[in-house]
Amino acid sequence: MADDMAVQVHPRDRQELLRVQPRRGSSPSRVAPSAAAPPGDLRAIYVLAWLLCAIFYFYQYAVRSAPGVMQQELIAAWGGNYLGGMISAYYVAYALMALVAGLLLDRYGPRQTIPLGIAAVGIGCLIFAQGSLAAGMVGFVLQAIGAIFGFIGASYVAARYLPARMLAIFLGLTQALGMAGAAFGTKPVHLAVDPAGSFRVGWQEVWIGFMVMGFVLALATWIVMPREKGDSAEHHGALSLASVLQPFRLVFGNPQSWLAGIIGGLLFVPTTIGALVWATAFLHDGQHMSMADAASDAFMVPVGWVIGCPLLGYIADRIGRRKPVLIGGAFVMLAAGLMAMYVPEGTFPRYSVALVLGIASGAAMIPFSMMKEANPPQVKGTAAGVMNFLVFLTTGIMSPFISHLMVPASGHALTLHEFQSALLPLVGGIVIALVLSFIIRETGARRADAAENPLVTAGHVKS
Repeated sequence: MADDMAVQVHPRDRQELLRVQPRRGSSPSRVAPSAAAPPGDLRAIYVLAWLLCAIFYFYQYAVRSAPGVMQQELIAAWGGNYLGGMISAYYVAYALMALVAGLLLDRYGPRQTIPLGIAAVGIGCLIFAQGSLAAGMVGFVLQAIGAIFGFIGASYVAARYLPARMLAIFLGLTQALGMAGAAFGTKPVHLAVDPAGSFRVGWQEVWIGFMVMGFVLALATWIVMPREKGDSAEHHGALSLASVLQPFRLVFGNPQSWLAGIIGGLLFVPTTIGALVWATAFLHDGQHMSMADAASDAFMVPVGWVIGCPLLGYIADRIGRRKPVLIGGAFVMLAAGLMAMYVPEGTFPRYSVALVLGIASGAAMIPFSMMKEANPPQVKGTAAGVMNFLVFLTTGIMSPFISHLMVPASGHALTLHEFQSALLPLVGGIVIALVLSFIIRETGARRADAAENPLVTAGHVKS
C-alpha cells in the first residue's frame, strides 16, 4: 500500500531533499521552503526568468566587447589610448563584485538585485557616452559592477527554479549566449561606427542605444522575476558582519569549492588567453599564415565554445554524471591543444583543430554546476560568486605571466619554438585540471542513488 502511494522523485531532487530533511526531534515547520529541492518539471514563467537573465548576459558581453572595435574613435576623443587600463579596471571590479553579487542574491533574491544590475550597466553606458576619459572610465567600471549579475543571476535562477537534473545544460546555454553577445558587440558595432561603411553611426550614439536596451531589459526582468525575497530570514539572519561572512565561510570552507574553482579556471584560460588573445599571432607569426586566415581559424574556437557549452551540459545532465564529461572534455582539450601547437601545418585543417578545441572547452562549464551542487541550497548565489571570482583570479594570474613569456628575446617577432614554450604553461594547467578532476567529488544526479536514507528507496519516497 505504501508503494502505491509513493511519490516519484528524481535522484538529483532526492539529493536536495536529503539536505533539507529535518533532524529527528525537530519541527518540520523549521525547514525553509526556499531551501527545498528545485521543481521536477519546467515551468514557463521560470524558463522566461532564466532567459531574461541569459539575454542580460548576452547584452553585457556585447557592451564589454564594443570598445575594442571603436579604438580609433576613443583615442581621438580621449587624446590617447587608455583602453588597456580601462579593461584592467573592468576585470578587477568584475572579479571583486562577483563575491558581493552572490551574497546579495542569497539575501534579497533575484527580483531585488538582477534588474538593478541591468540598470547599472545601462547607466554606465549613458555615462560612457558623455565622451570624456573620466566618463569612460567611470562608466565602464559601473558596467562591470552591474554586469556580474548576468551569469551569476542566470545560474542562480536556473539552480533555484528549474529542474536540478537540467542545471548543466542551462548553464551551458547561458555561456553560449554570452559568446554570441561578444560577437554581436564586435561585428555589428564595427559596421555601425565604420566611417567607410553605410551606417556611419556616431560612437556615442551606439552607447545611447545600449543604454536604452538596458533599461528596457531591466524593466522586463523586474516584471517577470519571481517576487520572493531570498533566504535572509530563514538562513542568514539579521544583517550583520557575522551573517555576511557566514555564507563565505560555508563556501570557502568546503574543499570541493576550491577544487571546482581551480579546475574551472585552468580549463578556461586555454581559450580566454591562449585562443582569444594569442592564437592569431601564433598562426600568423609562428606558422606564417596570412592574417586573414589566422583570424578565421582562431575564430573557430569561440564558435566551438558556443556549441560545446550546451552540448556537454546536456550530456552531463542526460547521464546524471559530471566527472566523466569533465574528464573526457579535458582530455580532448589537451589533445587538441597539443595538436595545434606541435603537429605540422597541413596535417589537419587548422580550423577543425580549433573547432574541436572550442567544443571540448565546454567542459570548463561543468565545474560551475558542481560548485552549486557541492554547497547548501541557501548559498547557491554565494557559490556562483565565489566560482566566478576564482575563475577570474586564475585568469588574472595567468594572463600577465603568459604575456611576459610572449615578449621576444631578440626584439623581433616570436619564432614557432618561442610560441610553443610560452603556451606550454596553459597545457600544464589542463594537466593539473585533469588530475584534480579525478579527485573532486561527483555531484550529479546518479550520485544520489547511493544515498542511505530510510525514506528514500528505489526512486520513491515512502509514505
